[in-house]
Amino acid sequence: MTKFQTVQQRQEAGARVREEVLGTPHVKSGGADPFMQHFTEFTVDHCWGAVWVRPGLPRKTRSMLNLAMLSAMARWHELEVHVKGALTNGVTEDEIAEVLLQAGVYAGVPIAAEGFRTAFKAIQEWRKSKG
Repeated sequence: MTKFQTVQQRQEAGARVREEVLGTPHVKSGGADPFMQHFTEFTVDHCWGAVWVRPGLPRKTRSMLNLAMLSAMARWHELEVHVKGALTNGVTEDEIAEVLLQAGVYAGVPIAAEGFRTAFKAIQEWRKSKG
């Protein structure tokens, strides 16, 4: 388990991991508004700083779990964001397809269909950004 001496250290670690996974353009594109900053700080602290920094699972595994859960919950915007993060974390396009097929079996074929559409859009954008 990762222990931090201060809340500020946890938040700084969370901010680093968030930017490494989601990329600087995504991090810089949102949360600048004072209203949205509340939610950004919440996720940096609790999602990224308390969970993503833990050594118990590799980032690739965490990404794959996120894809499965976000698909099952039909959270398409977040799925798109995390597909790009998963690719950054070394999840292959074939592995993303397998995760979505798994979600389709347990959460339903319409979930898999929308998941594939959403992931395909994110994959195309990610490919374009990599040249």
